[in-house]
Amino acid sequence: MRDFNALIETVFSGLSALVIEEVADDGEVIRVAARTRDVPSPCPVCGVLTGKVHGYHGRPMADVPVDGRKVVVHVQVRRLVCPVLECRRQTFREQVPGLMERLQRRTNRLTSQVSAVVKELCGRAAARLSRSLAVPMSFATALRLLRRIPIPVVRTPRVVGVDDFALRRRHRYATIIIDAETGERIDVLPGREAAGLEAWLLEHPGVETVCRDGSATYAEAIRRALPDAVQVSDRWHLWRNLCDKVLAEVRAHASCWATVNPARPGGVHEQTIRERWHQIHDLLGRGVGLLECSRRLDLALNTVKRYSRIPEPPADRIAPRYRTTLVDPYREHLRIRRATEPAVAVTQLFHEIKAQGYTGSHNLLVRYLTQGRAEGNRPVITPRHATRLLLTHPEHLWTKDTALLATLTSACPETAELAKFVGTFAQLLTPEKGNDARLTEWIADVRAADLPHLHSFCNGLELDRAAVNAGLTLPHHNGRTEGVNTRTKRIMRQMHGRAGFDLLRHRILLS
Repeated sequence: MRDFNALIETVFSGLSALVIEEVADDGEVIRVAARTRDVPSPCPVCGVLTGKVHGYHGRPMADVPVDGRKVVVHVQVRRLVCPVLECRRQTFREQVPGLMERLQRRTNRLTSQVSAVVKELCGRAAARLSRSLAVPMSFATALRLLRRIPIPVVRTPRVVGVDDFALRRRHRYATIIIDAETGERIDVLPGREAAGLEAWLLEHPGVETVCRDGSATYAEAIRRALPDAVQVSDRWHLWRNLCDKVLAEVRAHASCWATVNPARPGGVHEQTIRERWHQIHDLLGRGVGLLECSRRLDLALNTVKRYSRIPEPPADRIAPRYRTTLVDPYREHLRIRRATEPAVAVTQLFHEIKAQGYTGSHNLLVRYLTQGRAEGNRPVITPRHATRLLLTHPEHLWTKDTALLATLTSACPETAELAKFVGTFAQLLTPEKGNDARLTEWIADVRAADLPHLHSFCNGLELDRAAVNAGLTLPHHNGRTEGVNTRTKRIMRQMHGRAGFDLLRHRILLS
C-alpha cells in the first residue's frame, strides 16, 4: 500500500494541493476522486479566513493525460460560511489557487499545455493534434483559448525596426514594429500609411533609433513624430538596389562582353522568341487587337500582352540547363571524333564509348548529340550569370568562374569599371566609422564614369543620404524584422485568410 500511494503521488504530483482518495480505470478514461484539504480559506469579498462548512459540491476537472488516456478529476469542494455578518457573501465556494481557476473545466497545467499547442497551430490544426494527445477539443475552443492567452507587456525599446507585409498583395498591408536589438515583437499596425506609424511613435516616447527600408512613407512619419531620432537604412536593401542596377548595366553592355561569349550551337529558342515578337508587333502595327493576335498566332492572351509591352526584341541569351548524364565523361572523345569525321555514324560512336566503359543507352547518346552538347565547349553566359559573377565575392568564385569573369571584363571597359565599383561598395556594407566619407568619394567616382544606371542608384542614395550614412556606420539593421516577416507568412499560411486582423496580430505578438 505504501508503494501504491507513492506511485499515485508520483503520477499525479500536479494534484498535490488535493487529497486523492481513489483512482479508477474506466477504459479510455482514468477517473480520480479527490477532495480539498481541511484548511481555512479566505472569503473572496472581505478576506477573513473561515473553515465553517455549509455544504459540499462536486466539480469535474480534466487533467493532463496519463498513458495516452484522458484523466478526469472529480473534486469535492466545500461551500464555506463567512463569519462576518456584514459581508455581502454569506457563503462561498472555495477555490484551489494554482490548480484550477473559477469556472474552468481544466487544471491550470493542462490549460498551459493546450495553450502552447494552440499558440503554434491556431484552430483546426490544433484541434486535430489535440485528439492525438487525448485532449479533444473543437477548433472554436482552440480559438477561445488562443484569445485568452495574454499578450506580454514589452517596454518601449531604444532601437526599433519597422517594416510592412502584405495581408493581401497589392490590396491590404500592415506594419510590424519590433525591438531591433532583441527581435521582440512590439506591435502590429493595420495599414502602412504614415499616419499610423506617426501616431504610434508619439504614443511611445523613448525611441532613439529606427531601422527601416527605403520607404519614403515611413521616413516622413518618423521625421514628423521624432525629429531627433536616427533613421537607419537597411544595408540589405541597399545591396539589393545595387544588384538591380548592375543587372541593367550588364544588359546594356551585352553587345561588348558577348563578343567573347560565342553563341552555342542551336539557339532555336532565342530565334523563336524573336520571331514571335516580330509577328505580334506586326499585327499590332496593323491595328489588330490583342485578343485577335492571340487567336491568329494560337498563343495565350497573357503571352501576347507580355510581348506587346517589350519595346524591342529580347536580346538576352537563354542558357540551356542540362542534368549530368552518363555521356559526360566521354564528351571530349565525341567532340574530337565528330570534328575529324563529321559523317561518323552515331552507332559507331556508341560502340567506341561502350568499349571505354559507357553504361548508358543508345537513345541517351542520340539525345546528347542532337542537343549539341558534344560541340558546346563554352556554355552560354546570360546577363544574369554575368551579373552573379560580378556580385559574388572573389574568394567565393570557382577557378573557372574567376577566369571567365576576367575574360568578360577585359572585353568591355565599362564592365571592368562596374566590377571595381561593386567591390568598393561591398566593402562599405561592413559598418565602421568613416564609411560616410568613403561613400561620398564612391558616388563622385561613379558619376565620372559612363554608367547611367549606377548614376540613378546614386541619386537614390542622395535622396536618403542621412539614413544611408547611419546604415553604413552604425551596427543596427533591419534583418530581424525581415525574419519576423518570414515567420508571419508562415502564420498567415496556417490561417488561410479565414481569421481577421485582430487574431493575426495576437498570434504575431505571441510567437
